[in-house]
Amino acid sequence: MKLVYLSPVSWHSFAQRPQELVRQFHASTRAPVLWIEPYPTRLPVPRDLLQHSPAPHSEPVPDWLTLIRPRALPIEPLPGSGWLNRLFWGRLMQQVRHFAQGPTQLGIGKPSRLALQLLREPLFVGSFYDVMDNVPAFYSGWSRRAMQQRQRETARAVTTALTSCSNLQHYWLQQQVNARLLLNGCASERLPSLPLCRSTAHATRPVFGYIGTLAKWFDWDFILALAHAFPEAEVRLIGPQHGTSPPALAANIRCLPALSHPAALAAMSEFDVGLIPFKRNDITRFVDPIKFYEYRALGLPVVSTDFGEMSVRRHTPGVFLSDTAADIPQVMRQALAFSEPLANTLQFREANSWTKRFEVAHAAIL
Repeated sequence: MKLVYLSPVSWHSFAQRPQELVRQFHASTRAPVLWIEPYPTRLPVPRDLLQHSPAPHSEPVPDWLTLIRPRALPIEPLPGSGWLNRLFWGRLMQQVRHFAQGPTQLGIGKPSRLALQLLREPLFVGSFYDVMDNVPAFYSGWSRRAMQQRQRETARAVTTALTSCSNLQHYWLQQQVNARLLLNGCASERLPSLPLCRSTAHATRPVFGYIGTLAKWFDWDFILALAHAFPEAEVRLIGPQHGTSPPALAANIRCLPALSHPAALAAMSEFDVGLIPFKRNDITRFVDPIKFYEYRALGLPVVSTDFGEMSVRRHTPGVFLSDTAADIPQVMRQALAFSEPLANTLQFREANSWTKRFEVAHAAIL
């Protein structure tokens, strides 16, 4: 069983759910995968003119994976855009038809005109939409309305929707879509060895760390309150920043650039507490953060705001939720006092590995 997968992210980006999905698909089938890189599905905005930092160095493309980069004008939300962009997709469609000789699945990581066109092709024995987020919430105006329509059409056309969060599953079940819950996980086989060796300096200067994108869902007010409450600690924020940070950051807040996935995991090993400081909005309501699994798989306590899938983990060992700025000191002290046996951390790694996760998905998509 082969797979054609339309990804929401580049193969060479920081490893996320899409890369893990196709790795596990190949591991279980030993079949090749055709990965179609994303193209613009919204109208251009001024920040598109800014120079973007290159992605961190990534591993070579494996021999079982073929990459295709679609050509497309950034006009997809406009009426008639599918017809116009179809003029660029002739060669791509030929490649897909040639690849899909024999049993082939179609996987969709982000709705698009190209995805809908492929769903109309009589090439596939089945299809799935891997719903990782409330996708339209990342858009605005005309682009948002157009994405809402494309997402509805996609979810109703595929055989199965795999949802990464309980709230997403509930939403799509209400829309009469065959939605199955497939939570996120961690790449257990690529995690640093346990137990972690931390510097003795952490006893007097603990490191509160976050790895991920700092965008509109990032709660800077939480970070400022945390830095003020623990001036002796270091608040370490690692990742790309989209948007502005507060004008005056405390001296104990360090902002560092994005890292490759292996380097990011190594950086997490230096944390004493893993942070997930997200606001509550239309994006985070439908999120199951992968960093939760990675933090806990390293034995780290997690301090998070109350949002999305984290809301149901209030009583999960190693998870400490902050509801207001006033409770941050108490929550952080509880996290710093947390410890667990090595066997429990290893058990968490096994239970929440991507391999285990996709054992659940195999029955739905194979």
